[in-house]
Amino acid sequence: MPEPTPIPTDQLHFAMPPAHATVEGERRYRKERLVAALRLFGRHGFEEGVAGHITVRDPEFPHCFWVNPFGMSFRHLRVSDLIMVNAEGKVVDGRYHVNQAAFAIHSQVHQARPDVIAAAHSHSTYGRALSSLGELLEPITQDVCAFYEDHALFDDYTGVVVDEGEGRRIAAALGPHKAVILRNHGLLTVGDSVDAAAWWFLTMERSCQVQLTAKAAGKPVLIDHHDAVHTREQLGNDLVAWINYQPLYQQIVRTEPDLFD
Repeated sequence: MPEPTPIPTDQLHFAMPPAHATVEGERRYRKERLVAALRLFGRHGFEEGVAGHITVRDPEFPHCFWVNPFGMSFRHLRVSDLIMVNAEGKVVDGRYHVNQAAFAIHSQVHQARPDVIAAAHSHSTYGRALSSLGELLEPITQDVCAFYEDHALFDDYTGVVVDEGEGRRIAAALGPHKAVILRNHGLLTVGDSVDAAAWWFLTMERSCQVQLTAKAAGKPVLIDHHDAVHTREQLGNDLVAWINYQPLYQQIVRTEPDLFD
């Protein structure tokens, strides 16, 4: 029998970020991705009481952002639960209160970085553990190279962030990077989509776990500067993050379709 004929690559499915013809369509899309990311954070155990938040900029009102309500479990959130907050921290859509720390941090990050569509922060276990050491991530694995010379340390701690001045200091420490380690606090990641910001947080948390584990076992071998930069150029952009995130998104929407309510 003849060998099977290869299927042309342009006939194979490959998911890419969708484009929406209307503001309403884009808004709904961002809100759905936001709730899916929050549920994934809940599934991964990133909740610590009422701490933790993910925000996404509204496509029509860029100085407003959507965020999870104060005091609601990540694991049970639905699209209809989300609130939209304006630049003054006032709820302009929704019926729940906003987490003051969420506003203080995220409002300043969104204001300082117009390119940032979404930001994620939570009190994850390994992120907090590494943050207590006041260290950056080191290039010890392929995955962590996505953050090589593209994350920062906010080397200070003054208590719960509840004022915009502290938020501005965090935004300044983040600078142009995709992530910042908040000393004695945890991780903050950003991206040009919810999916990218969420993926950076998830893989950064795992990278913290790997670094802590490796250093507890011995002295890790560092990837050299040239190879770390090259790997970051391959893995470190938001499109790659979006693609990496899709299997996780598929898991949550197939097992928890009520999130769309």
